[in-house]
Amino acid sequence: MQQYDVVVIGGGPAGLAAAIEARKNGVESILVIERDRELGGILQQCIHNGFGLHVFKEELTGPEYAERFINELKDLGIVYLLDTMVLELTSNHELRIMNSKNGYSEIKAQAVILCMGCRERTRGAIAIPGTRPAGVMNAGSAQRYLNMEGYMVGKRIVVLGSGDIGLIMSRRMTLEGAKVLAVAELMPFSSGLTRNIVQCLHDYDIPLYLSHTVTEVRGKDRVEGVVISQVDESFKPIPGTEKEYECDTLLLSVGLIPENELTRGAGIVIDPRTNGPRVNEAMETSIPGIFACGNVVHVHDLVDRVTEESRRAGKYAAHFVKKTLKEETTSFQTNAGEGISYIVPHIVRPANIDKVLTMMMRVKKVYHKAELVVKGDGTEIRRIRKNHLAPGEMEQVILNPDEISRPGLKSVSVEVVAGGH
Repeated sequence: MQQYDVVVIGGGPAGLAAAIEARKNGVESILVIERDRELGGILQQCIHNGFGLHVFKEELTGPEYAERFINELKDLGIVYLLDTMVLELTSNHELRIMNSKNGYSEIKAQAVILCMGCRERTRGAIAIPGTRPAGVMNAGSAQRYLNMEGYMVGKRIVVLGSGDIGLIMSRRMTLEGAKVLAVAELMPFSSGLTRNIVQCLHDYDIPLYLSHTVTEVRGKDRVEGVVISQVDESFKPIPGTEKEYECDTLLLSVGLIPENELTRGAGIVIDPRTNGPRVNEAMETSIPGIFACGNVVHVHDLVDRVTEESRRAGKYAAHFVKKTLKEETTSFQTNAGEGISYIVPHIVRPANIDKVLTMMMRVKKVYHKAELVVKGDGTEIRRIRKNHLAPGEMEQVILNPDEISRPGLKSVSVEVVAGGH
């Protein structure tokens, strides 16, 4: 059985950043395992710009952003395996892996970092009525077909869901000569970034129908048409609101799910709100020495935030290997208050906080001129004014150690107060 100090599962932006940070914090024996044929993960098919504004202070495409980390990984001499599938992860840090070159093998690690990312919710998960012709696919699949395989997936497009991938592909298909007829969104608000709504829909006169969903798919061998309808507050279609479109393709951008089969198999506790593992301030899961970061924990809006979070996981994994991570210490829970969907991390041990505690969260609905109110055991710590809050945009609350080092502190909560200023 091969032995490594740190094994990173996933060679996307999270895995690359975590592995590099572990090396910079003194870990020499590191292995990155990637199931695809190249490092970089989903970034390789994201040829649009907008990446790197926070980390590099400049605008990069997805492949350019990935290239910087891939080059750094190689310069540091970190070992990686491509086309390799992790079959199983055990609670005692053993991995069963397989690839076509070496066959089946087993690995033992002192620390493991989970960076498997997320996958798209499929048609089967949302129960769209109608026939099952060709031409119904996830927006991410269309993105790979178009940007990496050079295959045009359709000419007349309807998009269901206003997630960022769906918005970006609406623009991408338009630039390739297709006609995007409409984007339908079940919720009364978009789940994508505001900048993507403006740059991908408004700039190309593509209509966005909020509180709408697909109620029929027509066609036998290939999609011939789609019907969308307005929905009520219970998300039930309202008769008489149907809109019919003749089209050959329906793209789905209906949510992302953290890729956590390995996590569950190892017996790690999963948060039902994020569908990712519960983690502490070190991005450590319920099993000591197994860390997680990026979209496998909770779905991010910006890859720059994935990088920042993954660097934290890599640093603390290195502390664990060097036995400088304080395990037996007092802790408090984080609680999502009114208007907040979830908070990561879920548990915080103040003794391990170096400079600041960064809490990441999403709100449940759109707010204008609101405040994020942070409380410790019910006592207000801070108020943060926000002109705009939306579920599609992740929020950060950064606390100083002196704000959370009160003896006996049991919980820190964040809630939204509407009309706070």
